[in-house]
Amino acid sequence: MKPACLIGFVFATAALGQQPPPRAVPVPDTPAATNPDTPALATDRATSRSGQFRVSGADGLLRGTIAMIAEDAKDELLLLTAEKDAWKVPITIVLHGKQGDPLPPRSVAMKLWFNETGYDLRVNVHLSRGIELEHFKHTTTAALLYERALRDRPPGQPETPLMVPPWLVEGLREATAWRLKRSDRRLYAALFKHGGLYKLDELFAVTESQFEELDGAMHAAFRVSSGALVMALLKQPQGREGFLSFLSNSAAFEGEMPTLLRRHFPDLNLSETSLAKWWALQLADMTTPTLTEVLTIAETEILLDDALYLNFRTTDGISQHKPLGAWRELETLKPAERVEAVRLAQDSLVRLSYRCFPAYRPLIAEYQVVLGAIGRNKTRKSDAQLTQLQDNRNSLRTIASRARDYLDWFEITRARETSGVFEDYLRLKDRLQAQPHNRSDNLSIYLDRLNLVFARQSAETPATLPPGLPPPTNNLKPHP
Repeated sequence: MKPACLIGFVFATAALGQQPPPRAVPVPDTPAATNPDTPALATDRATSRSGQFRVSGADGLLRGTIAMIAEDAKDELLLLTAEKDAWKVPITIVLHGKQGDPLPPRSVAMKLWFNETGYDLRVNVHLSRGIELEHFKHTTTAALLYERALRDRPPGQPETPLMVPPWLVEGLREATAWRLKRSDRRLYAALFKHGGLYKLDELFAVTESQFEELDGAMHAAFRVSSGALVMALLKQPQGREGFLSFLSNSAAFEGEMPTLLRRHFPDLNLSETSLAKWWALQLADMTTPTLTEVLTIAETEILLDDALYLNFRTTDGISQHKPLGAWRELETLKPAERVEAVRLAQDSLVRLSYRCFPAYRPLIAEYQVVLGAIGRNKTRKSDAQLTQLQDNRNSLRTIASRARDYLDWFEITRARETSGVFEDYLRLKDRLQAQPHNRSDNLSIYLDRLNLVFARQSAETPATLPPGLPPPTNNLKPHP
């Protein structure tokens, strides 16, 4: 075997902290299986459809599954960028361990090897938690971006260290999910409404290790913010060509990210805040619901209550905004004023009928009849009609609640695998258990002793109190 070199960058998508990349280290002329930095490869190997991904380790079925998932991630990226597959650097995926094994400090790690024949990207995946689909696709997308940066480089150590920013990887994944209608617009609306989105400088500053430590809420905010930015860039004039050149240069760029963006997207040079404005407009556009987006029963109820209001002026000229139940106050108004009092409610019901839960459309039609009768002062049956409509709404809410409870029970009792929604919390728990951070200052030692007292546990080797701190006492009376 020819001598090979290990490139000076190693990163892990499950790393516990940011670690500086090691320097390039020469590898001795030994077989790959005996190299301490190279795991022993299985004899059998699965090659993906395009030939770029070569999977080894584990059993044949799992190797084939991983190869297909990797190809799916690449197909999604190519669909988003609208380009043909022109890969040159192979990506080797090595599977380690089995489900249930202790979680290592790094569950996914990537290394880059090279010799005179070319580059070889290697992704090491530990199967202690099985196949984490989105986590693996994130790593595969990052590997494809590194491959793009290395595609036209001669073999050898890069002059500048390569680093793909996490926001770009997550942004590509989220933009793909949005185009394939796998993303939820309500998440964008909730974060945009309550101000939970990242600012641009915060987004660019997140490192890979910091990204891995995000909890579920912060991860959702990071993904939504990144996805909106990527989609805003793709919508720029000549956005596709500029975006492709940006992807090729992003891994090796060492300057400020806004500088690189303005280099490839000239229209962002209009002002210092142009990028932020484009981004905000994209977010606002994505939070706007489409005409055919159906509301849930709870959402329909809220909007229906908001629509059923009367707007009129009393005989003294005082403006009133009252619920529909106050319709008797319209009896003293002139016919034209009564019609005007119910007009806004009728218009609101027409708009709601396009997106309401389908079972509410007959109710909305009946409310329109009642409003028309109130406007004409034909109110002999109005009380009975409104009571019946409220009873029907209460029945719908009860049925919906029972149906939701049944579906929750069915999913819990019939589930054969986890949903993956809480994977980041589970990974955080495993990392904390693997490498606990025990503080040894005086206050922490004292609190540890107090915790033993209040938990009614006896420590086998009680910690020695620091000088000057009184011993903890338990003055609590036992429960009867």
